[in-house]
Amino acid sequence: MADQPQSDTAPKWWSRPAAPEAAAEAGSAAADGSAQPDSVPAADGGPLAAEAAPAPRYDPWGEQPLQVADRGRAAGGGHVVRVRHALALGLGIALLAGGVGGWLGVLAERQSSTRLELPQAAVESKNRAPESVAGIAATALPGVVTLHVRGSTGSGTGTGFVLDGQGHILTNNHVVSDAKDITVTFSTGESVTAELVGRDSGYDLAVVKVEGVRGLHPLSLGNSENVKVGDPVVAIGAPFDLSNTVTAGIISATGRPITAGGDKGDGSDISYVDALQTDAPINPGNSGGPLLDAKARVIGINSAIRGADKGDSDKQSGSIGLGFAIPVNQGKRVAEELIRTGRATHPVIGVTLDMEYTGDGARVGTKGEGGKPAVTPDGPGARAGIQGGDVITKVDGVRVHGGDELVIKIRAHRPGDPLTLTVLRDGRERTLELVLGSANGS
Repeated sequence: MADQPQSDTAPKWWSRPAAPEAAAEAGSAAADGSAQPDSVPAADGGPLAAEAAPAPRYDPWGEQPLQVADRGRAAGGGHVVRVRHALALGLGIALLAGGVGGWLGVLAERQSSTRLELPQAAVESKNRAPESVAGIAATALPGVVTLHVRGSTGSGTGTGFVLDGQGHILTNNHVVSDAKDITVTFSTGESVTAELVGRDSGYDLAVVKVEGVRGLHPLSLGNSENVKVGDPVVAIGAPFDLSNTVTAGIISATGRPITAGGDKGDGSDISYVDALQTDAPINPGNSGGPLLDAKARVIGINSAIRGADKGDSDKQSGSIGLGFAIPVNQGKRVAEELIRTGRATHPVIGVTLDMEYTGDGARVGTKGEGGKPAVTPDGPGARAGIQGGDVITKVDGVRVHGGDELVIKIRAHRPGDPLTLTVLRDGRERTLELVLGSANGS
């Protein structure tokens, strides 16, 4: 063939080096074309087969050069490498996704927590019904004041309320009895100095006055005769110097005879009150403040509370639901007299009572002070027919159980008022008609 010599004359460097015997045999086989391909194994599979399978040779003229075999061998290792790379890549993506997801979760939680909104009522009108506690407080607070008093024995706090546009303020006597300096603070926070107009220890009432204050809000006065047990009431004051404190309750009793004071020991500071009893919380500092009805009218002046027992007198007790107020009818009369004259008058029956009598009722003494008669000559009691030793058991049909209670019932009236007294004399009851006289208070 024409191209055979060309094949025989191919340069030796194109082939891998081989043994001379193998090269000769290959040449003769190729010449006569009778030899089998050297890749065919021996029939018996013996050593000849192994020898007949030489290492692959690089043949640039072949259909599959040596590089194909190299790629085949690299394919297995390359697959392992690709799997590892895939696993590493997947793990990295998973970690990245987890981190991003966690960060997004934290961010979402923060955003949700900062944007948290709970259900809430909308803003409503602050107007309240006039007869509600809030409505009563709104009406009365501008007319209630706090008094800070400094005296020779110390300082204290009390309450008062405006009576008129001239600056008169009503409070308790025990709030200002030892006062040298009185400062009045209004609900607006404005503070001014006040002057004492007059006071009366028997009624435990006093009037002070401020000057140069504009926009005063006098409180309306009610009628304590209209008060019934169970009526709702509101108390305003400065308990423990907490100004403008509002408490609410009911009238627990009316005509409750109480005495307060007596710290001086001579009886000159004892007050006798035919009081309104309330369960509205009243504490030290409420003294002199108003007790208001459902129409924001003053029906009483808060004056006393049921305090600690004598054995616990060193302890300052708080409210236990037993508060007492001076009826406004009595407060109005006394305030008018204090403003007008600086002193108040007391209704009297013109007798000296035996305050050590322990029986039921109030017994008239047999002797008065300084050896004087127990029944004042030509006094109201003498004109009514009262005699020494009589036991007064009723006033206007209401039973009395002691001397203090008789004084309280008498002071609940005005001088000149008529009274009907029931007296026990020699084991027999008598009914006497009496017109109250007048005496100057302290």
